[in-house]
Amino acid sequence: MDLKGPKIKDYMKRVIVEPEKKVNLAKYDTGWAQTEELKDLGEKKAQEKLVRMLEESRTTLEKSQDILWSDRSYGILIVLQGMDTAGKDGTIRHVMSGVNPQGCSVNGFKVPSAEEHSHDFLWRYYNVLPQRGKIGIFNRSYYEDVLVVKVHPERLETLPQDLGADNDGFWKGRYKDITAFEKHLVRNGVVVLKFFLHISKDEQKRRLLDRLEHKDKYWKFSVADLAERQYWDDYMEAYEEMLSATSTDYAPWFIVPADFKWVARTFVAEVLVSAIEGLNLSYPKVNEETVKQLMEAKAKLENE
Repeated sequence: MDLKGPKIKDYMKRVIVEPEKKVNLAKYDTGWAQTEELKDLGEKKAQEKLVRMLEESRTTLEKSQDILWSDRSYGILIVLQGMDTAGKDGTIRHVMSGVNPQGCSVNGFKVPSAEEHSHDFLWRYYNVLPQRGKIGIFNRSYYEDVLVVKVHPERLETLPQDLGADNDGFWKGRYKDITAFEKHLVRNGVVVLKFFLHISKDEQKRRLLDRLEHKDKYWKFSVADLAERQYWDDYMEAYEEMLSATSTDYAPWFIVPADFKWVARTFVAEVLVSAIEGLNLSYPKVNEETVKQLMEAKAKLENE
């Protein structure tokens, strides 16, 4: 499907990363005033409008998922990336709240195990890809191997010396592996939707402090989050290079403004619904002979 076609609204198109475009994240606004209409409304009314849009999208998504499942021509892979506290978990919870759990799966990826490290970096993702008819969500993904690992090269799996990260072209090779992987998925009926939840450093600080100011949120805080914050500039550079190198016509990146959770959630829901609707799916048609058998079965049940 065309992820930049008429089903995708204009404000969404503005934050799709064009293939081979050099990304400068400082030029992407992380706030709520993403359009002139929202600016004119003001923050309170803008929030009310986007919350209503989210509710409408969730209702539409419930039906769209049912058609997706019955048609079974396509699967949907949602990739969520972002810095710590960017809102990945909350986005999943709020956007997918009305979806049939049997038609949706969520996978998060932690530090690779010894077994996973003994295979190629994409190996652990293959077996959890969504089937046709289903929606699969990757809460973090294979992109960690060109983000976290790039910032911390000591976490790279053991490779032959002549193939390691010290060699020229190593990271470009990884980007090519990823785009080839995604092209393979698309050719086999998987729609790949990739969202970078873009928050500011100030907003991350506010969210981390919020976790430390409320006892019921202590469990969310990790000292590791604070440690990684010290590498903010390195991560921004890694994200910019990754976004520039891996956004394609068939699997583009959306840079989602995420300082306000209600903006990010509505945005992701709108893109997801637009993408499924753009597939022009329909319920399977039943031939005349089958209809005849169904009517006979109906008559038998009514006459019992």
